[in-house]
Amino acid sequence: MNKVLLYCRQGFEKECAAEITAKAAEREVYGFARVKEDSAYVLFECYQQGEAEKLIGELQFSQLIFARQMIVVGELLRDLPQEDRITPIVGMLSGAVEKGGDLRVEVPDTNASKELLKFCRKFTVPLRASLRKAGVLLNYESPRRPVVHVFFIAPGYCYVGYSLPHNNSPFFMGIPRLKFPADAPSRSTLKLEEAFHVFIPADEWDERLASGMWAVDLGACPGGWTYQLVKRSMMVNAVDNGPMAPALMETGQVFHQREDGFKYRPNRNNNYWLVCDMVEKPVRVANLMVDWLLNGWCREAIFNLKLPMKKRYEEVSQNLAMIEEKLKAEGVNAQIQARQLYHDREEVTVHIRRIWSAVPGRRDER
Repeated sequence: MNKVLLYCRQGFEKECAAEITAKAAEREVYGFARVKEDSAYVLFECYQQGEAEKLIGELQFSQLIFARQMIVVGELLRDLPQEDRITPIVGMLSGAVEKGGDLRVEVPDTNASKELLKFCRKFTVPLRASLRKAGVLLNYESPRRPVVHVFFIAPGYCYVGYSLPHNNSPFFMGIPRLKFPADAPSRSTLKLEEAFHVFIPADEWDERLASGMWAVDLGACPGGWTYQLVKRSMMVNAVDNGPMAPALMETGQVFHQREDGFKYRPNRNNNYWLVCDMVEKPVRVANLMVDWLLNGWCREAIFNLKLPMKKRYEEVSQNLAMIEEKLKAEGVNAQIQARQLYHDREEVTVHIRRIWSAVPGRRDER
């Protein structure tokens, strides 16, 4: 298996391909990306055998922006016979994977694949039984073992392979399944909820999304992101010249500041969270976030960078590099992640966590 398969948002195959090619070259893994427009996946084929395994072992999935999943696969299985699709799949996986901890039978996230997904759900049960019998899967699920993936791109056509535990997306098809809350003021609320799932480990939610925290939402109107903070019993300064949803104001947890988000300055020094989903040029938003982090006005920030029509990967990369450079120049230690979430459109969501240093004299000691 010398290929790396990456799931992505339909229409962003070129960005995903550019990213994996650049990340692979940084690790001296060379190959070429096969891109089919609007397919919702990218296939990166390595020149040397064994380098696909090396790549998914060295490249942290959390560093990828446009990929929803990252797996090693072999050649495309074609024209699987309707009377026995299982035997060729088991044969391809035997010897390539041993004692996998889970099985996911998936499809690209496209409208054309919706009918195929129904088949995959039915097919999973008999396939799982056969893989367990062949020793490809354990007889029980285990989060410590590789995940076996079967990725159907059309009826009778699939890639098979595996992803590594703790270096993949834990979600089926790389998509968190979230339900829109009926009382939320806008569907944008799902962006922030998904960001929490993607960027913050579940076992750290009690500490980092705690009741009683103070937060600031820049460009808050009508309150989709504020809703997520209020839902977690936080106190929120919602900054926007527009109106906020009355139900949020009635909670007593929201203080509406009718100001421009770029001009607003916090009146308290214990804000933990800053969130921002303003429609503005990405470089302007990125610089605003840097100001907040350098001044110590927040501990963690989640914000969206709107994407241009062309050179979207380059634009995001430049802004992230600028943020990292400015923070380092001032001695601020920070963890930076970015991902095009399922609920994003022409944008990328960024998460920055400022790590307070224990070294005296450092700026991030403040």
